[in-house]
Amino acid sequence: MAKARSQYRCSECHHVTAKWVGRCSDCGTWGTVDEVAVLSAVNGSAIRRAVAPTSPAVPISSIDPGRTRHIHTGITELDRVLGGGVVPGSVTLLAGDPGVGKSTLLLEVAHRWAASGKRSLYLSGEESAGQIRMRAERTGCTHDELYLAAESDLQIVLGHIDEVRPGLVVVDSVQTMSTTEAEGVTGGVTQVRAVTTALTMAAKTSGVAMILVGHVTKDGAIAGPRSLEHLVDVVLHFEGDRQSSLRMVRGVKNRFGAADEVGCFLLHDNGIECVSDPSGLFRDQRPKPVSGTAVTVALDGKRPLIGEVQALIGSPASGSPRRAVSGIDSSRAAMITAVLEKRATLPVGANDIYLSTVGGMRLTDPSADLAVALAIASSCMDLPMPAAAVAIGEVGLAGDLRRVTGMDRRLAEAARLGFTSAVVPPGVSAVPAGLRAIPADDIGSALRVLREIAQNNGRS
Repeated sequence: MAKARSQYRCSECHHVTAKWVGRCSDCGTWGTVDEVAVLSAVNGSAIRRAVAPTSPAVPISSIDPGRTRHIHTGITELDRVLGGGVVPGSVTLLAGDPGVGKSTLLLEVAHRWAASGKRSLYLSGEESAGQIRMRAERTGCTHDELYLAAESDLQIVLGHIDEVRPGLVVVDSVQTMSTTEAEGVTGGVTQVRAVTTALTMAAKTSGVAMILVGHVTKDGAIAGPRSLEHLVDVVLHFEGDRQSSLRMVRGVKNRFGAADEVGCFLLHDNGIECVSDPSGLFRDQRPKPVSGTAVTVALDGKRPLIGEVQALIGSPASGSPRRAVSGIDSSRAAMITAVLEKRATLPVGANDIYLSTVGGMRLTDPSADLAVALAIASSCMDLPMPAAAVAIGEVGLAGDLRRVTGMDRRLAEAARLGFTSAVVPPGVSAVPAGLRAIPADDIGSALRVLREIAQNNGRS
């Protein structure tokens, strides 16, 4: 017969040790080593027995696909990220920094769900029912089909789900729930895994759509074991700057749709609203163009967003020149400055350079390289770039311009917003009507194009 013996395995990297340790020796993570039971064969022979399945396997064509269709939440930007809405029996994990607006968004989701004629249940382990009611009155999220319960015990939570029988359940948050069937403190690795496993099983068996709120660590990762993200169907990150009202929901994992969609919201005192066209938030509206600005089209997931780069060239510094960058990768900005000095003979290396984006936008896409270069050149030459022109392209160390992915979607977004010309790398063929593509082989050609279109714009 097989004997049971114990091993200790890390839930992060699955490294196995013979005894328990507080910190995994392989990945260095604390509190992730748990005891697991394995079977060892006697006399070197393993025992293999077949067990009759509780439900027989069926042909895939006999499964009704209508049972797993998306159901709209009533919030268009969230539905966009989810792939059309929530799926019955699915589990969604929404993670974000404290105070970013997770509870406000999910209370709005539960309210919209109840207003559509379906029942929703909001379970909170962090706030009392009175506190949730105060926020609901402030944001206008009160409905008779929206049920509230302030509970942190998993067994009572499951009892609430069986009693109310909702179509949507919001659990805020999974780190505050605990169960007596698992060891460890509330919010610990063992407790979080046990609670998530039980809630996932309840969602699959009852067909209720479940949304879990997750805390994040100091470095922005989801708190708890890494296996938590593998247990759920959808993982969303709620991002936002405390200095701005703009919030973004970014898809990280989605078993029912694309995993690289982005939804935009504006957080106000009286609630949260969708931003279907966020490009205007990332542009500085002015009556006439000024030097040191350039507009580009970035792709955030699959979504094209208009972004504006602003540059200011200071006087030559006596010591080391200063580089102040906001919203742009500082190392990439330094590389573009070196390329401008070496390949385009633009004397900017000894000057102070200040670079920034508008509206708190972060441009990590290499397609913004050309816009950064033209903004620096525009400020250095005091030559304004036309307000109706965009620049899209990656700048290489040799000064060459390279094409980027999704060029057709970027140009279509620029044409939709009224831009008439685009400085792009050579080889771009699909150009929408009303937009003129101006090819440039290298950074020197791009600067000549800048001078030409600026002079033509001045004569007109």
